[in-house]
Amino acid sequence: MTADQLKDIISAGMACEYITLEGDGRHWYATIVSAEFEGKRAIQRHQRVYATLGAKLANDEVHALSMKTFTPAEWAAQAQ
Repeated sequence: MTADQLKDIISAGMACEYITLEGDGRHWYATIVSAEFEGKRAIQRHQRVYATLGAKLANDEVHALSMKTFTPAEWAAQAQ
């Protein structure tokens, strides 16, 4: 799987303002910004992203996904 394919899957499953992905095809590191994360704890945010991957995680196409997740306000604040 390529970074673009993974990005497309996540973007199709949830509204994202920004996504970056780095990895080797099975092990990934992502930064994701989404308004859907408002009011959610880190574990809930990660579960939301994992839900978009569904079978890709179950059949081991994506073996590992490490994430930093931000709301748009958090992303803007950390950029300063």
